[in-house]
Amino acid sequence: MRIYLAVFLVTTISMIPAVSAHNHTSDTIITVDSTNLRFSPQSVTINESEAIRFFWSGQILPHNAVEENGTFDSGDTDSNEDYRFVFLQGMNGTFEYYCEPHRSLGMVGQIVVNALAPAPNNTTSEVNQTTMPMEEESFMPFLPLQSLIPVVLLAGFLRKGRELNH
Repeated sequence: MRIYLAVFLVTTISMIPAVSAHNHTSDTIITVDSTNLRFSPQSVTINESEAIRFFWSGQILPHNAVEENGTFDSGDTDSNEDYRFVFLQGMNGTFEYYCEPHRSLGMVGQIVVNALAPAPNNTTSEVNQTTMPMEEESFMPFLPLQSLIPVVLLAGFLRKGRELNH
């Protein structure tokens, strides 16, 4: 019986997807060049629906990042910063920003956000409809179908074990 439980646990754990709540690997990171009191890079280009991340730590002088028209604001100046902002669809254009205490010293930057291409029209051909893979759906929207398989197997093993003990 213990072997069945061990198999169940290993199977269940291996089916749980590894998800990070802070998986921002595609963010464009802007840091501080403290030697020259500049953002680095000073100018970036991204697309709508992408994010920028102002990230620095251990700075002697505290900094922040404030967009000229109030689109984003990292808050009070800080020596350690990890501020993320996502430019949603429709937020394209050029955004000028600065560090409040060091703006007069030239600590300014620019983010150019490109518009996404318009979505294709909804007409589909029969070829596209037949080649698109169908996704499996669970009858419980918060549980994927693959997660239910080990539960059903364990229930069967437990029932079989009880029948053998009686």
